[in-house]
Amino acid sequence: MSVLPHRADGLPVVMGVVNVTPDSFSDGGEWFEPEAAVAHGRELVAAGADLLDVGGESTRPGAQRPSPEEELRRVLPVVSELAAAGATVSIDTMRADVAAQALAAGATLVNDVSGGLADPGMVEVVAAAGVPFVVMHWRGHSRDMQSRASYADVVADVCERLSARAEELVASGVERGGLVLDPGFGFAKLAAHNWSLLKGLPEVLALGYPVLVGTSRKAFLGRVGVPEGGDPRPPLERDVATAVTSAHAAALGAWGVRVHNVAPTLDAMRVSQAIQEAQ
Repeated sequence: MSVLPHRADGLPVVMGVVNVTPDSFSDGGEWFEPEAAVAHGRELVAAGADLLDVGGESTRPGAQRPSPEEELRRVLPVVSELAAAGATVSIDTMRADVAAQALAAGATLVNDVSGGLADPGMVEVVAAAGVPFVVMHWRGHSRDMQSRASYADVVADVCERLSARAEELVASGVERGGLVLDPGFGFAKLAAHNWSLLKGLPEVLALGYPVLVGTSRKAFLGRVGVPEGGDPRPPLERDVATAVTSAHAAALGAWGVRVHNVAPTLDAMRVSQAIQEAQ
């Protein structure tokens, strides 16, 4: 049976990002070699991460997909070593075979940005394994997803599609109690859509499922305070903004936040919690 991780202090689960890719928008391949990725994962755990999300495919806008063999080569040694060291590991993949082999290597959660749509075999893998499944709002692969960033009402559209997808998955054998919904910040969404989704998070939460919020270092955060037409601040300068959005999600009751830099996010969420609990 799926058992979702939770924190004893009532804060959202902190999912630390371990990108085993040469072309990540955030860290530009800094953790591409397995040894570096494992070391980074250990650092994230030491900083307070509850869960490590290991991925071998960049999903930045315009990114091209690696071959299945290359994705496996990237992630399996990292998943195996981090799990053996006692870390709780999720596999960030859209491929059923990668998910299956990562679960066999010690991962205990699947995070699929396509929600099982990119590979029809994913649903069977997750259902058979009985593991938690993060299901994101998705409109297509990175190479052209931004061309699909058109909504009548982004919050209503995302909620409707996520709710329908969750029901489809349950009907296909995935455990309802193991589903986590992700509104998909930055995926087929322009800056205004992302801000509307942050403001509309209560509506996503009202769907009745745990919710993962992944705004970390996204470009829309880098545009805050930048004059119109100016370049957004680079990803490594977006951690304060990430921490603020994480604290916002925590105050609303999100199940988890997915971040590159754990410490400032934990600080921000603890401050938000202290304000809420003050007499």
